[in-house]
Amino acid sequence: MKRLQIKTDEEIEIMRESCELVSRVHELMAQSLKIGITGLELDKLAEEFIRDHNARPSFKGYGGFPYTLCISPNHTVVHGFPSAVRFTETDIVSIDCGVYYKGFHGDCAYTYAFGRVAADALSLMDITKKSLYLGIDFVKAGVRTGDLGNEIQTLCEKNGYSVVRELVGHGVGRDLHEAPDVPNYGKKGKGDILKKNTVIAIEPMINMGVKDVYTDKDKWTVNTKDHKISAHYEHTVKVGLDKSESLTRHDWCEEAIKLNKELIFV
Repeated sequence: MKRLQIKTDEEIEIMRESCELVSRVHELMAQSLKIGITGLELDKLAEEFIRDHNARPSFKGYGGFPYTLCISPNHTVVHGFPSAVRFTETDIVSIDCGVYYKGFHGDCAYTYAFGRVAADALSLMDITKKSLYLGIDFVKAGVRTGDLGNEIQTLCEKNGYSVVRELVGHGVGRDLHEAPDVPNYGKKGKGDILKKNTVIAIEPMINMGVKDVYTDKDKWTVNTKDHKISAHYEHTVKVGLDKSESLTRHDWCEEAIKLNKELIFV
């Protein structure tokens, strides 16, 4: 079993830089998302931006993953391959990105909505995002991962949605995926005890329909079993003694969404 990697204050300050850079990638995505653009075009923009800032994409080559971004529209939960399919005005699109800079990773995801997305999809996105921030507000040193997961699960299921079980959040640092696993479901009093300066990715993956998923033949793309939509939001979070802090940020991409006439801010 892998041990929790407790970061020094100096290491966390370096991580702020990788997390700021991945947050800027999302700002670029929010500026660039237009009806008719493709995932492959977005992936090229993101990789060029990252490399222009003397960093490298965390995902590209990781376990054989061939792209910079995971682009997961509609009923794809996570790990979707950027494709040549053009986005339409009724799509929701989850974009997950990692950046490796000065020896540390930053990891961040956001779900974007085009202008004619159905109201029920917007509601799912709203609750999924709220569950992420509920988790960040709840977590601190001494909290167990089961307690954290239970908070996220309770909010989402209370609103009629389901929580994916096969995919979870994780520790982040010198490795993209470190201990501990950070599920979005769980029982109170169970799981790993989080400590000060543990850095974790909290990332609710919440489905409109059933919780069950399957993986495509590409061995990466995860879809909902019933092909109902899914939403995904993620922050890299530093666990503190009394409260925790998100090292990544969504406010930059959200300001860009508000200025992009083809997107809806949720």
